[in-house]
Amino acid sequence: MSKIRGFFAALRMTAFSYAAPTTTMFSCSATAFMNCDKENEMHLYQEVLLCLFSVVALRKRRWTALAGMCALFSPLCFVCAAQTAPAKPATAKAASVERDHVGSSPDDPGPVATGLSPALKTKAIDAAMKKVADWQLSVAEPVFNKQWTFAALYDGLIAASKTTGNPKYKDAVLHFAERSDWTLLDARFPHADDQAMGQAYLDLYMADPQPARLANTKEIMDRLVVRPDDPNKLLWWWCDALFMSPPVLLRTYSITHDKKYLDYMDHEWWLTSAELYSPQEHLFFRDSRYLKQKQANGQPLFWSRGNGWVMGGLVNVLEFMPADYPSRAKYVAQFREMAAKLAAIQSKDGLWRSGLLDPDAYELPEISGSAFITYGIAYGINAHILDRKTYLPVVEKAWAGMLSHVYADGRLGSIQPIDGQPGKFKPSASYVYGVGGFLLAGSEMHRLAGSKH
Repeated sequence: MSKIRGFFAALRMTAFSYAAPTTTMFSCSATAFMNCDKENEMHLYQEVLLCLFSVVALRKRRWTALAGMCALFSPLCFVCAAQTAPAKPATAKAASVERDHVGSSPDDPGPVATGLSPALKTKAIDAAMKKVADWQLSVAEPVFNKQWTFAALYDGLIAASKTTGNPKYKDAVLHFAERSDWTLLDARFPHADDQAMGQAYLDLYMADPQPARLANTKEIMDRLVVRPDDPNKLLWWWCDALFMSPPVLLRTYSITHDKKYLDYMDHEWWLTSAELYSPQEHLFFRDSRYLKQKQANGQPLFWSRGNGWVMGGLVNVLEFMPADYPSRAKYVAQFREMAAKLAAIQSKDGLWRSGLLDPDAYELPEISGSAFITYGIAYGINAHILDRKTYLPVVEKAWAGMLSHVYADGRLGSIQPIDGQPGKFKPSASYVYGVGGFLLAGSEMHRLAGSKH
């Protein structure tokens, strides 16, 4: 398209060069101005019309001056039009980027894996983690990016290396972080999704504290904690955000020992909780749009992955928050309430459906939500927050259920594509954030298997 526009612009300029030297000067100046701003899209049809007008002007030489003025102003008009025309929202571009290369749903994913054992043994758990991580790494590493979708995968890959002892998963994240200069996305500040990558950066920093690994993430967290609340809109207005930003603030606190990061996280968490947490159902609504919505069976609409994100966020709070922090007991209480509710509605196959309170409406289980729920409950047992006798059967069933959706090549299926509410999908659907959740769950299941009590 740009070459065609250039052709008509050159043609118009040539026509005017025959008309008058002055016109040529005008046209050259205007064309140079137009070319200096190559990012603006010009309307081709305008070029064509003005080119034709220029030819008419050439034939009627008494209009030479008018043609010259046209040559001068037409590109300027194009630039102005390009600058004043309604721009595509930045969020639309971000939405496209976050969906690029994030997963797939082939019609024929091949056979389901055989030989994976659901036994609560470290070797069996590690074998399943490696199979899934190896496949995902082979597919996704060439297209790694800094979106929240991949950030969840990086958290899982780092955990996989720590659990299995194989450094290649962590190293893949490390190499990408180095190529990314340890920077976060920042065009939509203070959007929590764009901060999610910070968890991986700071985990890698804590393993090897090089200043470059911390600098940009800390700078953005410093801007965040002084941001005044908007009385008309929550900072974390959707429950997924509780997995995206709080873990970064918590790690920044752990590294710097500056309570401002912890206090800010605590303040914002309870604002979101007050809006989205149901004290009756002990689950989070995805966002305020769903507060009054019902499932087909009349039950409130609670999304499995959204509640999985919250369970993952709570793991981070409970891991990094000091035991004597004033509001810690509130987090423990919320965590226990959610775990009890989720255990009570677990399906017979050990997993959770996309719509938590209307499981019969969804044929397939949803693995990403199930994985993060398993991660949270298994962590709770390991941290002695949840009773092992009560909850160990829950996570054992969930782990076995997830393994039944691993394919022979390592693909992890039955993962809902990017969405904000319950939905339907193919059995083969595999997306990077779900694999991240699976690997995090596996890391906690490994710890369970290795513990004696």
